Amino acid sequence: MKALKRNSRKNYLSGFLFLLIIEILIALYVKDDFIRPYLGDFLVVILLYCFVMGISRISILKGLFTVLIFSFTFEFLQLINIVKVLQYQPPEFVMIILGSNFSAWDLVAYLLGLLCCFLLEYFRNQI
Repeated sequence: MKALKRNSRKNYLSGFLFLLIIEILIALYVKDDFIRPYLGDFLVVILLYCFVMGISRISILKGLFTVLIFSFTFEFLQLINIVKVLQYQPPEFVMIILGSNFSAWDLVAYLLGLLCCFLLEYFRNQI
């Protein structure tokens, strides 16, 4: 398989800003059992991928792997309840970002989001 060519950093940062606005709107106005927990997690890894690719020059596969490890690490830190272990109560907005409950479905949403990124990058390279 040939190496995938990156998009421009400007395009990744534009995607990051667009997804950041969507995530903020979801956090402020959506109070349901699907969009906020699952679509939000799906989109957040795409947002992180766009951010990483926008501020670095790493390859697409390294970017995907970095975001996968980062997102899984945060999810597993929720499993051990890291806030309680460290005996630290961060501000509420930090808890919203970090999350407080482990869910295997979050891991699935992260994987699907990164699979979507990979497929977009792959098909963009085919054109």
